[in-house]
Amino acid sequence: YQLIVCHFFIGVCSYMGREWELSYRLGMRPWIAVAYSAPVAAAAAVFIIYPLGQGSFSDGMPLGISGTFNFMIVFQAEHNILMHPFHMLGVAGVFGGSLFSAMHGSLVTSSLIRETTENESANAGYKFGQEEETYNIVAAHGYFGRLIFQYASFNNSRSLHFFLAAWPVVGIWFTALGVSTMAFNLNGFNFNQSIVDSNGRVINTWADIINRANLGMEVMHERNAHN
Repeated sequence: YQLIVCHFFIGVCSYMGREWELSYRLGMRPWIAVAYSAPVAAAAAVFIIYPLGQGSFSDGMPLGISGTFNFMIVFQAEHNILMHPFHMLGVAGVFGGSLFSAMHGSLVTSSLIRETTENESANAGYKFGQEEETYNIVAAHGYFGRLIFQYASFNNSRSLHFFLAAWPVVGIWFTALGVSTMAFNLNGFNFNQSIVDSNGRVINTWADIINRANLGMEVMHERNAHN
């Protein structure tokens, strides 16, 4: 496992360097490699940093589907990751990125400039490398500005596409940072037994329900290690 993940990490870092070099040699800006740094950071967190923080590569994320699910459940049990703000930012990044991607694709597809008849594919109306815009950004802006409100809609294609790239990337950066801090047991928020009555008796909240679930998951894995 250690042999595989260490070589894999060299590979993904090298691929990020390859992306940067190719962009540089083609005279492009460097942001493709910067965006790719988000999954690289996530891989580093679960395969390298977390095992180092916990003291054993046996604690790293397994290289399989069911093993990954087991890792997630045990991670929640031991670190309360769902209550960590950086994980919450990652959820916002992934779900928000999915939403914005679907919104952008559907808006552009719905505002294509008609170049074909009903008997042809709309895709035939675009020729690779053509100078003309293939969709009407003003129409898309007008639709979305009315659907939500005017200033919720981008009127600049460059700032729009920067936002589409930056939102999920920043979210995944934060989640990778969160896993890397939890590697050293700086865990998610703990609000267990936070509310008591005038006699000092605990009034259970959802935090205490989550705590019971975490304890259940913790004692069910490595059953002989927990007394």
